[in-house]
Amino acid sequence: MPTVFLVEDNEMNRDMLTRRLTKKGYDVTTAEDGQEAVDKIGDVKPDIVLMDMSLPRMDGLEATRRIKTHPELGGVPVVVLTANATTNDRDDAMAAGCDAFETKPVNLPQLLETMAACLAARDVA
Repeated sequence: MPTVFLVEDNEMNRDMLTRRLTKKGYDVTTAEDGQEAVDKIGDVKPDIVLMDMSLPRMDGLEATRRIKTHPELGGVPVVVLTANATTNDRDDAMAAGCDAFETKPVNLPQLLETMAACLAARDVA
């Protein structure tokens, strides 16, 4: 199964999503903030990133911008996970380079569908 890089500062959310995705067969690596995500992504080499928008040290949008400029990993799909569900939030996420937008609380079946679509699109490209 693909490697998921989960970037989430809330420990309960991070643990819950890690457990649920692991049960579905994903290999999950985590980071607690945007700076840690940018620093670790080269070592993690994920197939997909799940990125919270509101993060300490560096927010998810700036982390996404930086990940998307990574020479080897810029094509990795980034799915935003956020409680900020306005049209402006969605537009900001897409402008930063995110590939999909999911709201919290996470609807796991919907998230899994979105992840599958992003991974399939990456494989085609």
